[in-house]
Amino acid sequence: MNDQALQVLKTRRSVRKFKREQITEAELNAVLEAGMYAPSGKGLQAAIIIVVQDQPTIEKLAKMNAAILGADTNPYYGAPTILLVLADSGVSTWVEDGSCVMANLMNAAHAVGLGSCWVHREREMFDSAEGKALLKQWGVAGGYAGVGACILGYADGPVAAAKARKPGYVIKV
Repeated sequence: MNDQALQVLKTRRSVRKFKREQITEAELNAVLEAGMYAPSGKGLQAAIIIVVQDQPTIEKLAKMNAAILGADTNPYYGAPTILLVLADSGVSTWVEDGSCVMANLMNAAHAVGLGSCWVHREREMFDSAEGKALLKQWGVAGGYAGVGACILGYADGPVAAAKARKPGYVIKV
């Protein structure tokens, strides 16, 4: 049994405060590789990952996301790297496939010492005319829909411990 892998799964927590320092290329590549090996329905690999590290694009995405949220805060919490996960909505398991990618990204981030958090509203962002224009600009064609954003960076401060697991979480039949 790989206790180290289980420990990573049990200790990963969402991070919502990041240092400004950019992550290394090696850390990014390790996280991306884990995302690329996420399970997918029928092995179709319906998901794609878009890496965003330039500040003007991050600011644009943050404004788009905040507008959907109805807030004027940064929903990406100042993270220096955003991994946008989209999936081909023509594949019946697109939501599940993209969700598996998100989980792999976050667990791998923790394994290499990075903080991460799943941010929502990417579906609405990339359904909009502005979002579709960005996808076109980035060379993404087809029926891709947003699943989520995995924000990455170095945690700025302590990360909360896991809450106790709720009673009745597992039911054995």
